[in-house]
Amino acid sequence: MRQWFLSNWRRVFLLLLLGSAAIAPATIYYVNAVTRSDRYTDPAQVPAERVAIVLGAGVLPDGSPTPMLADRVKAAVQLYQMGRVKKLLMTGDNSRTDYDEVSVMQRYASDRGVPAADITLDYAGFSTYESCYRAREIFGVTQAVVITQQFHLSRAVYTCRQLGVNAIGLGTPDWGRYGDGVMKSYTTREALATVKAVLEVNLLRPQPTFLGQFEGIK
Repeated sequence: MRQWFLSNWRRVFLLLLLGSAAIAPATIYYVNAVTRSDRYTDPAQVPAERVAIVLGAGVLPDGSPTPMLADRVKAAVQLYQMGRVKKLLMTGDNSRTDYDEVSVMQRYASDRGVPAADITLDYAGFSTYESCYRAREIFGVTQAVVITQQFHLSRAVYTCRQLGVNAIGLGTPDWGRYGDGVMKSYTTREALATVKAVLEVNLLRPQPTFLGQFEGIK
């Protein structure tokens, strides 16, 4: 009896693995396809929107932004200076007193000429999902340009749209900029994150870590 159970359990497990292997590529293809027409790589081609959502991407031990985060903020500043956006929503991780992505982002943008009055800070954007969720529910954003690297852009745009933000996206360069080893790691992780995102926005809909009172963007 035990032998029969183990044998059948292995078959079920194998079928689940095969099913997952088939579903994942289809899911990634779908997310890429439904966002393709609204993903941009040239800031000059980005349609005007009131708000740009700038997603966090890490801070170095010396308090400076990682290269990926610096590139995102630079792209946001460029859109602002071109008049394509009027407000920047900086969203990232400030889960510890000694780690504050959004203040670093604000300082980096302010040093490049963006007035503090045009920068809004979301200290609880711990993930793409939470950043998009809070952009809609806490800051009242219904339309925006989402700024991140190209490898992450389709998931970011898709997630925000499913959570009530009619988003388009600007992707900054990645392959050829950060090194092949880094990008292979990120793209592998992104494939898994895309499948997770589809489950989150369509089935699970978890509450973000923090919600709080409505703040809006002035």
